[in-house]
Amino acid sequence: MKVDCLRERFRAKPAEHAENAEMKDDWLRERFGVGALLGAFLMAAPAFAADQPGLVSAEFIYQTAPFPECHASTLVEAQRGGLVAAWFGGTRERQPDVGIWLSRGVDGRWSAPVEVANGVESPARRYPCWNPVLFQPRSGPLLLFFKAGPRPDAWWGLLMTSEDGGQTWSPPRRLPKGILGPIKNKPVQLPNGDLLCPSSTEDSGWRVHFERTSDLGRTWQATGPLNDGKAIGAIQPSILCHRDGRLQAVGRTQQDRIFQTWSSDGGATWGKMTLTPLPNPNSGIDAVTLADGRHLLVYNHRARPRERSPLNVAVSADGEAWQAALVLEDEPGKEFSYPAVIQSRDGLVHITYTWKRQRIKHVVVDPARLELRPMPGGNWPGSG
Repeated sequence: MKVDCLRERFRAKPAEHAENAEMKDDWLRERFGVGALLGAFLMAAPAFAADQPGLVSAEFIYQTAPFPECHASTLVEAQRGGLVAAWFGGTRERQPDVGIWLSRGVDGRWSAPVEVANGVESPARRYPCWNPVLFQPRSGPLLLFFKAGPRPDAWWGLLMTSEDGGQTWSPPRRLPKGILGPIKNKPVQLPNGDLLCPSSTEDSGWRVHFERTSDLGRTWQATGPLNDGKAIGAIQPSILCHRDGRLQAVGRTQQDRIFQTWSSDGGATWGKMTLTPLPNPNSGIDAVTLADGRHLLVYNHRARPRERSPLNVAVSADGEAWQAALVLEDEPGKEFSYPAVIQSRDGLVHITYTWKRQRIKHVVVDPARLELRPMPGGNWPGSG
């Protein structure tokens, strides 16, 4: 079964027409409907970022919010254009007041965050919400998956839909028993229209599985666990699509390295899970297959000590030999984590991530301008 995740949705090359900063600002506003301006990049990005080819802009989605902490962002380009981002926010992760918050790209700026879902079940019972995942199918409404429950080994999946690009939402609908939906990272839509959702559980060890829906979330099928949670404890996969039709999943582990597994039948069955040379400090990653067939990975290039800094971008032609591309953040002892990454129809890459649990940051990357460096043995260049 040949799988094409790229679709015919890339209309133009990135901002090569922008001959100066003012033109680039206008271009970004027109294309993305967000305030991804070069000036914001220079103010918000780390000082060393200006020397990294391929970085276009960086900004915070909001400056102030009615919640003190945030985490686990997700990002999508809506059907009619414009970006939509969501995350969970509240007093602190696991607290009952944590809800799902959302912001849209409107008139060159991010809209003020609004809470679109929470875990209120009755006046006396409220559960925290977790890990939203936005996805825009080729046709149909914008989808927002999320989890609610006291903790990750006892949560359940829910789904909301929007017919107007994220302005208004349906009431949350609980997914069938045993179905969680995409656990952190976005689904891929297969040629037959099925959504293949990367998922995992934490109740009997960390185990990866995949869920499939052919009708945008009304009915579901699921694989069994791919791993036993002992030799490799793994969760939160991302799916990559290869030109030969194979699928590759990569994700977080408890073994200090990113895992991978492969499928040759559209995700129905998967091969043995193995560890890649790339380090992982027990923190979420995300990845996307680009329009040119390459694969782009956003992750914390560190194993121990288990700090969620630095935050890095790597690129691979085959999903196995990865090359260093960018360092988005590098401040020891701070948290830059749980990235989400997409490629918009214009060809640029958009990344959101947790910034010190205080804000959500949005970075724009031009993949055509990245300067790649080898990482022999999985070692970042210059890291010793």
